[in-house]
Amino acid sequence: MTPVDAMLIGAGAFAAGAVNSVAGGGTFFSFPALLAVGVPPVVANASNSVSLWPGSLSGAWAYKRELAPLSRYLLPMGVASLAGGIAGGLLLLQTQDGQFARLIPWLLGFATLLFAFSPQLAAWLARWRERRSAPAGGTPAGWFTQLLVSVYGGFFGAGMGILMMASLAISGHDDVQEINAIKNLLSAVIYSVTVVTFIAAGAVSWPHTLLMIATASVGGYWGASMARKVPALWLRRLVIAVGAFLTLYYFHRAAVAA
Repeated sequence: MTPVDAMLIGAGAFAAGAVNSVAGGGTFFSFPALLAVGVPPVVANASNSVSLWPGSLSGAWAYKRELAPLSRYLLPMGVASLAGGIAGGLLLLQTQDGQFARLIPWLLGFATLLFAFSPQLAAWLARWRERRSAPAGGTPAGWFTQLLVSVYGGFFGAGMGILMMASLAISGHDDVQEINAIKNLLSAVIYSVTVVTFIAAGAVSWPHTLLMIATASVGGYWGASMARKVPALWLRRLVIAVGAFLTLYYFHRAAVAA
C-alpha cells in the first residue's frame, strides 16, 4: 500500500464514517476507494464489511434499553440473521472476482435506488403500519424475509439497513425507535458472523482494513459533531449523487471490458 493508496482509502473511510453518523450510505465511499487502489473486488467487500463491524456493535449497544423487552421476538430473528449472514458470506467467498466485478454496478445501482427513495418508502410503510400490528414472537414470513435480507447483507451490505427497516415495518412494527433498535442489533449479528467467516477464510486485507477502522472512527466522531451544522438533506443528496456516478462508472467499465 503506497502513501497515495493510504490517503485515498483513509479519505474514503473517513467520509464513510462521517456520512454514516448523519445520513447513512457510507459504503458508497469506502468500498469504491478499496477498488480504486487495486484491492480485488471480493477482498474489498470483505474488508469493507470488517471495517464497518465496530460501528454496528456500538449502534446495537446504544439501544440496549429498547431491546430488553423484545427477547421473545429477537431470538428467532437473530437465528434468521445468523443463518443468512453465514450464507451470504459463504456465497461471496464462492464468487470469483470477475463475477463479482460484473455484479458491482447492479448492486450499487440497487443500493442507490433504495437510499434515494427511502423517504417515499418510509411514507408508504407508515400507511401500511396503520392497519397492522406486529405479533409478539414474529411470524414465519417475517423470519424468512429477515433471512433473505441477511443473505444480501452478508453478500454485499450496502442498503441492508433500509431493506431491514422496510421488512420490519411491513411485519407490523410501528415505533421508529424500536425498528431502529432491532435493525441495529440484527445488523450487528450479520456483520459479526460475516466478519468471522471472512477472517477464517483469509479474505481480509488487514493493512487496508485497520486503516479504514481508524479513519472511519474519526470520521464518525467528526460527522456527529457536525450533524447540527450540515443539513442531513444535503448529505443525502451528496450520497445519492456519488452512488449514481459510481453506478454509471462501473456500468461503463463493464461495457468496455466486454
